[in-house]
Amino acid sequence: MSVVKSPLRDEDLKIVGDALQGALVDLVDLALVAKQVHWNVTGLRFRSVHLQLDEVVASARKHADTVAERAAALGVSPDGRAETVAKSSGIDHVNDGWIKDDDAVRMLTGALGSVIVRMRERIEATDQADRVSQDLLIGLTADLEKHRWMFQAESA
Repeated sequence: MSVVKSPLRDEDLKIVGDALQGALVDLVDLALVAKQVHWNVTGLRFRSVHLQLDEVVASARKHADTVAERAAALGVSPDGRAETVAKSSGIDHVNDGWIKDDDAVRMLTGALGSVIVRMRERIEATDQADRVSQDLLIGLTADLEKHRWMFQAESA
């Protein structure tokens, strides 16, 4: 049951709801992964990588909130619970312990890359269903691609 009535047709709402929920899970997990790496990064580039990771965390958290609020505005209850994120995320596992700066850069490049691939699939899926949600996904994907570019440049 939803207390918010969507302006979308039921078929479109299903597509958009799935896309937004998947985006929410990826963004919540990306923020968690980046923060875990942030706390454990070591090496000569510690400070620059440490600060860069915080930028990813802030961006992922901001976009997660925007995505969740868009879902709610459409009558889809967003689910960002730890249990949901743990079982639904497509981001690779990050080991515990200290992480060399080069490994941190590789991890974040990979995590961002996998999230971007899924975001681009969601952009395609929402093309006809809801261009407003699609626009939101396009904007956040551009931001993620910028972060990925910066991490790729770290290892060039």
